[in-house]
Amino acid sequence: MYEVELKVPADLDAVRERLEAAGAQRETALEQVDTYYDAPDRDFAETDEALRLREETPLGGESGSEDGAAPTTKVTYKGPLVDDDSKSREEHETAVADGSAMAGVLEGLGYEPAATVRKERTFYAFEELTVTLDAVDEVGEYVEVETTVATEAEVPVARDRAAAALRDLGLDPADAIRTSYLGMRLAGE
Repeated sequence: MYEVELKVPADLDAVRERLEAAGAQRETALEQVDTYYDAPDRDFAETDEALRLREETPLGGESGSEDGAAPTTKVTYKGPLVDDDSKSREEHETAVADGSAMAGVLEGLGYEPAATVRKERTFYAFEELTVTLDAVDEVGEYVEVETTVATEAEVPVARDRAAAALRDLGLDPADAIRTSYLGMRLAGE
C-alpha cells in the first residue's frame, strides 16, 4: 500500500472554517505521540525510511463522544519517498496490544529511540480524501491531504486529487513540503 500525502503550513482555524463551509465531515480528533527509532544496521535518514511507535489518545471535540477513550498503539514502517512532488511512500502499519512491550522488543533488537513528536490532529473526510489539521509541538500548524493507493502507478493521479483539494480549501499545493514532522523537529533543535 502507498500513502499519498501533500502537507502545507496553514492557519488551522481558517482551514477548519473552509472545511465546514464545504460540508466536510469531521471524523475524529487525536493526540498522537510518535517515538521514532534508529536502526542498528542502517541510517534511516540516509535511506529515507522510518520506524515509528505511535500512541493515540482520542480527544474530545464537537462530538464529545471521544472523551475518556483508551489510548491505542501502532507500529509503522515507512519506506523511501517514491516521487519528487509529494510525501508518497510505501507504508505498513499494524496495531500493537502493548506499546511498552513493543518498545522493549524494538530496543531488544537494537533499535534505539531517536526522537519523539507530539501532535494534536483533527481528521476530516473531504472529496474522498482525508484532510488532517495538525498542531505539532515545536514545529507549527499544518494541513495534510492524503489517501492510499494499492500500487505506485496510482500515485500521480492520487497526488493530483490531493492538490485539487488543497486548492479547493484556499491553499497552494506549491507550498507543499516533503520534510516529515520528525525532520522539522530535529532541524529546529
